[in-house]
Amino acid sequence: MPNGRPNILVIMTDDHAAPAISAYGSAINRTPAVDRLAAEGVRFDNAFCTNAICSPARATLLTGTYSHVHGMTTLEQPHQKFRADQPAFPGMLQEAGYQTAIVGKWHLGHGPAHDPRGFDYWEVLPEHGRYRDPAFLTAAGERTYSGYVTDVITDLGLAWLDRRQRDLPFCLLVQHKAPHRAFEPADRHRRLYEDEDVPAPATLHDDLSGRASPAREARMRMSDLTPEDLKAPVPEGLSEEQESEWRYQRYIKDYLRVVAALDENVGRVLHYLDVAGLADDTVVVYTSDHGFFLGEHGWFDKRFMYEPALRIPLVVRHPGVTPAGGSSSDLVANVDFAPTILDLAGVGPHPRMQGRSLAPLLRGERPGDWRDAVYYRYFEHLDANHNVAACYGVRTRTHKLIHYPGHGSGQPGAAEERREPEWELFDLENDPDELCNRYADPAFAGVVAELTARLEALQKEYGDVPDHLAGHSTDAAT
Repeated sequence: MPNGRPNILVIMTDDHAAPAISAYGSAINRTPAVDRLAAEGVRFDNAFCTNAICSPARATLLTGTYSHVHGMTTLEQPHQKFRADQPAFPGMLQEAGYQTAIVGKWHLGHGPAHDPRGFDYWEVLPEHGRYRDPAFLTAAGERTYSGYVTDVITDLGLAWLDRRQRDLPFCLLVQHKAPHRAFEPADRHRRLYEDEDVPAPATLHDDLSGRASPAREARMRMSDLTPEDLKAPVPEGLSEEQESEWRYQRYIKDYLRVVAALDENVGRVLHYLDVAGLADDTVVVYTSDHGFFLGEHGWFDKRFMYEPALRIPLVVRHPGVTPAGGSSSDLVANVDFAPTILDLAGVGPHPRMQGRSLAPLLRGERPGDWRDAVYYRYFEHLDANHNVAACYGVRTRTHKLIHYPGHGSGQPGAAEERREPEWELFDLENDPDELCNRYADPAFAGVVAELTARLEALQKEYGDVPDHLAGHSTDAAT
């Protein structure tokens, strides 16, 4: 362990939902490499994102701040590019003597003000990149590699580990494109699951009755999958339910085929650490930028504050620190990742960071003042592809309060259709699938009042002040 400080290796995926990881009890696939990591480390069962969309989540990972602070609130607006000169953990580690590198997906804009900073080496996909023969951007220009993108990203990361300076600790971010839609499996997995049906979620045929209108108006149903997604014509003569089930099978099998290559490459990384004698000195983190709907409520994609999009996998192995096969049910968020990584490296958090270090939880110690709620805000209002309304809310261990304000970020240049505000309240203990909105139920009036106050308090604490009671619009703090 160089200078007594651990190496840090973060594997971040795109759209990998916890229900597609067997360490999280998946009923649809097996992920032996991630399972190994969980068996040798700690699995977090209540980890959440703070904005379920790609670029904002990636900026949160780097900066330890919410979207309204780091500036990446949405995807669609042309001014939304990450200011790469803002405080972020890679640069802070670099200043503290770490070698730093990132390979794979960046998706935070490109150009002198937006390319990766704080890294000794970077090689990243342009925007989402492509699954086959991917191009990469580097400080020296663009390069194209033959092969499958998940394999290539891993190749680049392991090659950098081979040539790094051996007397310094390292921090390597391996950020995969997979399993982002539209799913393109590696050739070796094209026939995986071909002769079997993947179990469908119990809510596949949810009619969304009783939920707020944004749920019913979103274009994320199985019927919204495109010919590019399905890769085959819909058979004739199917009923509506049968067609949904057929579409689900086409969708989920390709998703799981892409995940299969992802897990294989996690295994490659773990094997490399073993053979190179680095496993005992390296913290390994596995996570995703946000969750993903795998047919729950009849949906694909993310964005909403419902559990499949909000919840993220988080597995951490820190040899000698994390108990093997441990788990934590404490509420954690992706805003915690940057201060945690810095803490493990012996570096204090930047004053701007809004998360908390998970280091005590990794040791099996729960601070008495640990958070009792997670704040979420999705800014992008009625996007052209999915028509999902902006929302924000609070999730506790037992309940979730969601508000749809009827408008989005309020930022310049954002032309938005305005709607009537709506609320949802879910009793997660008795309704884990979020099928019954209890907001107007008199029996839950006390819970509504308590969570509304908690929401207001969190918004003030984090400096995010969208309107939710006053009936007037205010811009997010920047």
